[in-house]
Amino acid sequence: MTGKPTDAAALSHDGHETDRLLRAILRDVLALESRQVDAFTETTPLFGALPELDSMAVAGLLTEMEDRLHIIIEDDDVDGDTFETYGNLLAFAQMKTSR
Repeated sequence: MTGKPTDAAALSHDGHETDRLLRAILRDVLALESRQVDAFTETTPLFGALPELDSMAVAGLLTEMEDRLHIIIEDDDVDGDTFETYGNLLAFAQMKTSR
């Protein structure tokens, strides 16, 4: 490989990188404060707890995850548990990027 990686596809997508990218996606799509997103833990509730994360925002979030993580998310990949907590969403993103 020549030069440094310029996008997520060129990165190894280890757990830390996926976590960093997912936090950036949540911050950007939901217009959340950095300090709020940085404080997310695996048990931080998302859907139903964040007013910014409604059904329309879920669609935007999934699209942005596909674009930035260079993954494809099928309709049947996502269920209610996916957005229940930050840990669930991170595990989903890590599973998709490891394929």
